[in-house]
Amino acid sequence: MITIIVYGLDQFVVGQLSRELGPNLAKLYEVKEEAVIFVAPQNMIFHNGVEQTSWDLLIHVHAPKRTALVQDDVANFLINAIGDVAIHKTVEFYYYSEENRYQKIHDQYPRFISQENLVDTDVEYDEDIEEGEDDDQIYTGDIFKDIK
Repeated sequence: MITIIVYGLDQFVVGQLSRELGPNLAKLYEVKEEAVIFVAPQNMIFHNGVEQTSWDLLIHVHAPKRTALVQDDVANFLINAIGDVAIHKTVEFYYYSEENRYQKIHDQYPRFISQENLVDTDVEYDEDIEEGEDDDQIYTGDIFKDIK
């Protein structure tokens, strides 16, 4: 598993980057696309009391030790492919022994949620309410009138 943790960017921007950069990172690492995930913690980067978000980006890459051979290529790819969403970019690598990683994948469910397996949870609205009309109106009646 290759985990890319991005500090200092909006979570939705990281989501877009995962879609755009994930397949190429999988190729660089010679792994399946499902082996690359992005993490976007809710955070801000500060220096000397001033917020640096989108100005100074920090990326932590957690990967198996055996992948260290492509570190330079991955760093160059990330720094250049991220483009103008951040001004300054830093990439740090953290390697782990694959014997120290555990996971349980439930075989009755897809490995990841995708556009193809999303469930539509839209609520059906009352036909008497006009489209755009506010259906969260305040009840102004006496709710206790039948209680004595």
